[in-house]
Amino acid sequence: METTEAGTQAATVIDAHELSKIYNGRQVPVKAIDGVHLHIEEGEFTAIVGPSGSGKSTLLHLIGGLDVPSSGNVVLAGTEITKLSENKLIDFRLHHIGFVFQAYNLVPVLTARENIGFVMQLQGIAKDVREKRVQELLAQVGLTDKADCKPAKLSGGQQQRVAVARALASRPRIVLADEPTANLDSVNAGNLLDLMARLNREEHITFLFSTHDPRVIEKARRVITLVDGRVVSDQHHA
Repeated sequence: METTEAGTQAATVIDAHELSKIYNGRQVPVKAIDGVHLHIEEGEFTAIVGPSGSGKSTLLHLIGGLDVPSSGNVVLAGTEITKLSENKLIDFRLHHIGFVFQAYNLVPVLTARENIGFVMQLQGIAKDVREKRVQELLAQVGLTDKADCKPAKLSGGQQQRVAVARALASRPRIVLADEPTANLDSVNAGNLLDLMARLNREEHITFLFSTHDPRVIEKARRVITLVDGRVVSDQHHA
């Protein structure tokens, strides 16, 4: 736990200890993540970078409980998720983590409004509360006029903004974004990053990206570099 500029202590939201992931290949095992230690405080805006095959996405998936480590553990917001049963892990992700994927992963039969509200519906949040939060987020991502459009009627940039709004809908403490700008042009990527940076400041949500996009790296206040599944650099920026 560290002291912020305001003199208050920032809570630790992500702690990974000796995290490793080995995949059994056809000839030899492949060590995708190799003994990673990672400590991230609340409110950070951090990018995990590295060459293709360095383990960025694998590390993000391990931190989010979407994959199981071969060894080591992950503690999120004080809970060791690597010890949770499958059902408890699903419930934990539902209430504490927002995900943004490169492929958007929107439900094609639902409108933008319904996609954004879907997680809150799973949480059992009252309809009037859900609808108010969805309206707020549609306004924040500039898609109020697209609320009733299904994904097929939205551009790639619009779909990704819906995905970001969905990730933020339940006010998670952590948002994990895996190559969120990979399919976007420079204008849409810039707008999306500005949006996430603003929401990070205003709602104090912790953002952790896996990326090779220099635009994301430029915005990040901390850049962690992976090579062959190991952390080789960890730099903080003003």
